Amino acid sequence: MKGVRGMAVVMALALAGMVATSSAAVYQVGGSSGWTILGNVNYADWAGKQTFKVGDVIEFKYPQGIHNVLEVNKADYSSCTNSTPIATHTSGDDKVTIKSPGHRFFICGVPGHCAAGQKLNVRVLKSQKARSSAPSPSPAPSATAPAPAAASPRAGDTSGSSASTPPAAATSSDGGAATTAPAPNSNGAGVVRAGYAVALAVAASMAMLQ
Repeated sequence: MKGVRGMAVVMALALAGMVATSSAAVYQVGGSSGWTILGNVNYADWAGKQTFKVGDVIEFKYPQGIHNVLEVNKADYSSCTNSTPIATHTSGDDKVTIKSPGHRFFICGVPGHCAAGQKLNVRVLKSQKARSSAPSPSPAPSATAPAPAAASPRAGDTSGSSASTPPAAATSSDGGAATTAPAPNSNGAGVVRAGYAVALAVAASMAMLQ
């Protein structure tokens, strides 16, 4: 049983290695021209047309002993300084595996070759998996204002009820319902004067009949 499990683990690791190898791309620097000072190869233009990712391989092909490959920092790349390289390759078929995102700088260390344009700036993109694994911010909860509560009348406050409740009819002293006097209007004084004139006319007519 242990032997079967061990074999399964080995097979899984082998398959994972095959998948990782098959997904990596190999870029020959300069294309068919290779790593050279002949033919006016524009390595900046060549690198700008590629998409380098972590795990890819950069291959430098050149006649051994004629050129070399020095990996340098940005300052030495700009000034073509070959005295303090990060790494040196001289096989004529040098393969450099990209292990991290960012910029990698390479020059030919033979005097005069870097100044003639034999230099390479490789920009390595971050992996898509690293970008998609970043957690997205959760939306802020929406605040809903509570509905205002209905105001209850205070004790002793009769202004609210008196405005909507009609006044009760007055009661006379003998127990009967008293008549409610009509509300005065703007023509009340004229009506009184007209009634008084009619009463005088009636009294005068009765006096003449006697």
